[in-house]
Parts: sequence; C-alpha cells; structure tokens
Amino acid sequence: MTQQLFLTNSLTRTKELFTPLNPPHVGMYVCGPTVYGPAHLGHGRPYITFDVLFRYLQHLGYKVRYVRNITDVGHLEDEVEGIGEDRIQKRARLEKLEPMEIAKLFTDEFHRCMRLLNNLPPSIEPQASGHIIEQIEMIKKIIANGFAYESNGSVYFDVIKYSQAHDYGKLSGRIIDELIAGAGNERRELEGQLEKHHPADFALWKKAQPNHIMRWPSPWSEGFPGWHIECSAMSRKYLGETFDIHGGGMDLLFPHHESEIAQSKGCCGKPPVRYWLHNNLITINGQKMGRSLNNFINLEQFFTGNHPLLQQPYAPMTIRFYMLQAHYRSTLDFSNEALQAAEKALAKLMNSYKAISQVKPTSSSSVDIASLQQKCYDAMNDDLNTAIVLSHLFEASRLINSSVAGTEKMTARDMEEMKKLFDDFFFGILGMKEEKTADDNSVEGLMNLILAIRQEAKSKKDFAASDRIRDELVKLNFEIKDSKDGVTWCKM
Repeated sequence: MTQQLFLTNSLTRTKELFTPLNPPHVGMYVCGPTVYGPAHLGHGRPYITFDVLFRYLQHLGYKVRYVRNITDVGHLEDEVEGIGEDRIQKRARLEKLEPMEIAKLFTDEFHRCMRLLNNLPPSIEPQASGHIIEQIEMIKKIIANGFAYESNGSVYFDVIKYSQAHDYGKLSGRIIDELIAGAGNERRELEGQLEKHHPADFALWKKAQPNHIMRWPSPWSEGFPGWHIECSAMSRKYLGETFDIHGGGMDLLFPHHESEIAQSKGCCGKPPVRYWLHNNLITINGQKMGRSLNNFINLEQFFTGNHPLLQQPYAPMTIRFYMLQAHYRSTLDFSNEALQAAEKALAKLMNSYKAISQVKPTSSSSVDIASLQQKCYDAMNDDLNTAIVLSHLFEASRLINSSVAGTEKMTARDMEEMKKLFDDFFFGILGMKEEKTADDNSVEGLMNLILAIRQEAKSKKDFAASDRIRDELVKLNFEIKDSKDGVTWCKM
C-alpha cells in the first residue's frame, strides 16, 4: 500500500507531506554528539527519534543516506558567543590526556550506548577534525560572496550583511534587531567580541591562542573551525547543496541550525534543507537536562542504577520504550515512576508477542488485524506518532490475551498477521528488541525448578503449598498461569 508521510517542518511551522527531492533516495543529516563526556539521557532522545524515522523511511521503501557527525573540534564553552576554551581540549587538560584521546574515548562510549539502545548505525559518520579542508573551502566561498570577513586571523559571518539579502532568523523566529540589542555593548569586551563588526556575527574560523592545542593551517591563521561550519560542510559534501531532512534537538534550533542555513545560503545561494525536524527536550523537574546545567544522568548510570536520583537500574529497552511513549515534539519529564511504568508496559507487550504461539487457531475470526495495521500506519504517517502506535499495539495485546483465554477467535492466518504486525511495527520500526541478561538462563532454571516443586505439591493435593508458591512469586513480579495445557510463567 502507498503511504503518505506527513512531518512537522520547523521552518514553516506546519505539518507537510514528505516528498523527497530524488525518490526513492532520501538524504538525512542529524547533528551528532560533541564527544567530551559520556552520553546522557538527553542525548538518547534525538538519536532514538531519528533512528525511528530512518527505520520507517526504509520500511516505506526509500533508500536513505543517513549522515550523523561527530563533533571533535570547535565546540567552545560559550557556544552562542563562540568564546572560551574548546570543550574537548578542556577535558583533555583536566584528564592530562591528548584531546583526540578524549574524543576517541567518548566516541567509543557513545557508540556502545547507541548499540545498547538498538539504534541503527548511520550510513556515514564523518568527524569534524577529518573535514577541515572542506570547511576551509566553504569559508573561502562565503568570503568571496561577501558574507564573511577576516579579522585578526579569525573569520566571522556577517549577519547584518547577510540579512540584507536573506531572511536570517526564519527558522528560529529571532529578529535581527533583537539579537543585536540583546547582545549589548557590555558583551563587546569579551574575548573575540572586539574583532566582530556586530555582536550577532559568529565565528567561521578562530585564530588559535598560544595554549590552544587543536589547530590547523588556513589562509587566515593557524586555528580551528567554528562549531556551526562543520555541519554545513559535511552535510554538503555527503548529501549535496540541498537535501531532504535535517534533524536535531530543539536546543540546536538557535544558534546552530539558524547559522547552518545562513552559511549554506551564503556559500551556495540556496536553502540547504527542505524539512527541518526537531525533537523536544527531556527535563528534570521542568528544567532542561544537559551537561552545561550539571543535572544530567549518564545513560550508563541508567543501565547500572548508579545515580542518587535513580531507584533502580533500567534496561536500555526500557529507556527506549519510555521515550517512544511520548510524541517526539513533546517535552518529556524524567521520573522513576514513569520509567517503572514503562518497564511494566514493555514487559506486557513482549509477553503478548510470545503468547501468539499459545493461541488455539479457530476456523472463524473475531479480530480485525488489517484495521489495526492501518491504524499503526496512520499514526506513523501523522508526524511519527509513536505514542499512538503503541496504543494500537496494546489493543493487539488485549486481542492476543483474549484469544489465548478463548474469548476472542483467531485463525492461523490471523496469528501470522498478528506476528507480522509486531515484527513490522514493534520490532522493525520502533526498534524494540528482547533483552537477554547474563542471569536469564539461571532465572529460567530456577523458575522451572520452583514450578516443578509446585506441581509436585499439587499432585499430593497440597493446594495450600501450591497457592503459597504462586502468591510469593507474584510478589516478586512473576505471573503464573495455570491452564489445561500446563503452567506458564512470565516476568510482570
């Protein structure tokens, strides 16, 4: 069946029908991590969001080139003003390591967390430090087009001059006069501000100070690229001057993505992206989670439970499920209660999927799986509404459990279609998977032993002991089901 996918475009602030430039090919760029520290829960959300989009586009038959960068240079402490120490270099100085040791350490850690969260790897994962030449060449073109200037060995983008020819602030809704007034004269005394024509201008290339380790030769100075130029240069290299989708967190909308648009139009004269997509933030007590605010919880801490705010460890699939329960454009507030509810809901769907094989097929049917399937497609086509998809899968779960109990009827074909529904949406598109721990085999062995003891008690008509074993297992979150075909158990 032909599906029409609608996505909310941040540039137009409307929900638009997705039509790729060169079907069936789709180009998608997502801003990757700055690798100066461990990945936290806030990092997980954009990469899960755009992993789902990547999966769904592929499911629809598109050939997707998914580019996600690694920022290993040029991200300064004050990312808005473009001043302060490089974040990776600062971490390297504190740890007494080389900057690229820090970058390698946290890139490897990021990849490990992405694998645990079952995110597919991107098609291409370029590093900023490996594309210095492309960034320098792009800066040269922006200067040649009159939208940038050199000042004391650094190069700045001329926001005022650009605004006379183009619409700076269209993506973020910022007005250029407000940006200049907001900067204020007092900020011009900050490092690098005296080099600028206007406070709103941003760095394309920074001259390295004597103590700056990460530096490259350029026509202007030995230095390093600005934070914004890397994404413009790498997306252009791998996806072309104009491509389909650019994704990232809402916190990148300004100044990062706004600056990307300006740089690309300043270089090539055309908009770089047709659909801008932004996921909303994860908050703790209503405040954005982030390293700069020191209120973050590392993904590894979630997996181990080793953090004061965590009541227990949470498996990677619980984290993924927790995020997919909310629409990607809505704010998601962290709480242990929400994660525990997600853990139980995930277990319920997993158990229902396994229970499909326990259904006794009938010759007639009382379920409409085709309708459920179309509802799942409708939800995904409506701006990737994963929360609604999950609600339809819970309805599927109810039908499975009712069919096992005999109150609904499923044919053998229904069972195949129900399995396909879960395979396509729950596992394939939403990216869920069954997690096995090192203790799974031990737990299964112990449960089989306990159920054998319980069965022996029932054989001896010691029903009090049998019921006591069942009730104690329920207290430990193990559900026991007795049927004419035997006894089954599952983790609640």
